[in-house]
Amino acid sequence: MEEKSHRHDKHAGHNHAHVPVITNLNRAFIIGIALNFAYVVIQIIIGLRIHSLALLSDAGHNFLDVAGLALAMVAFKLSKSKSTEKYTYGRKKASILISLLNAVILLISIGAIGYEAIFRFRDPHPIPGITIAIIAAIGIVVNGVSAFMFFKDKDKDINVKAAFLHLASDALVSLGLVAGGIIIYYTGWYWIDPALSLIICIVIIISTWSLLKDSLRLSLDGVPDNIDFKKVKEEVMKTEGVKDFHHLHIWAISTIENALTGHLVVANDLGFDKITALKRKVKHSLEHFNIHHATLETEFEICNDEVCNTEE
Repeated sequence: MEEKSHRHDKHAGHNHAHVPVITNLNRAFIIGIALNFAYVVIQIIIGLRIHSLALLSDAGHNFLDVAGLALAMVAFKLSKSKSTEKYTYGRKKASILISLLNAVILLISIGAIGYEAIFRFRDPHPIPGITIAIIAAIGIVVNGVSAFMFFKDKDKDINVKAAFLHLASDALVSLGLVAGGIIIYYTGWYWIDPALSLIICIVIIISTWSLLKDSLRLSLDGVPDNIDFKKVKEEVMKTEGVKDFHHLHIWAISTIENALTGHLVVANDLGFDKITALKRKVKHSLEHFNIHHATLETEFEICNDEVCNTEE
């Protein structure tokens, strides 16, 4: 028998576990996109004028971040979509697919930056270090302000976390470019420019790898990283009346909501009311693991090939 989730049940007792509440981020996304796009334009113009690969490669990286922010904003909106007859969970899964696309795009950018940087080592171009330092300092402000707007909700959604990580790493990259520009100005070591490009590649890999793994796992209906499969089963087994818990499946509906299906084995003398109460307790326990869409089938403890009483 299918029943509503405990959080919608008035008789379910105290209810203090909820789907992560994310504040309205539309403004943060719009401001972040506008600031970073303007900064990209500045980097491209100055980078072309002074022939700085570091600025141009960072501009390419920042442009992808602008695209990533736009995709994350779309994903954020889709994660709140309502169910329909054709999409019974809404279009929430799109938020996971977008996070995967975001990670892939960023990793692809590494190849182009690294390839050009290697060739620049052979023939480094003279560039004005102070100009690089000034433009990079602007980047620290732009990325720092943008990242701060996502800080509060970064642990509630993988796309918001991706936006925060990319912007925060961009701020660190800009800090490195400031240092590199100063070094070039005082030493004339122009090879610092392509070297910084390779460092940018490493930063992108580090900041993107976990996002790629998480989004790929969720796309394949893997167990979300913040849910321990064994602990979920152990917690359910502690519920009085539960004899066994098997056929357990846990997956993500979106980047903020999770679902579960499983079979509860109960004593063969339990009546309908007690089974209903038992399910309610289990669903309440599952909410503490951020699992709010649980479908539980019950099986009686005595069950063989000829007689097997079950309820849904």
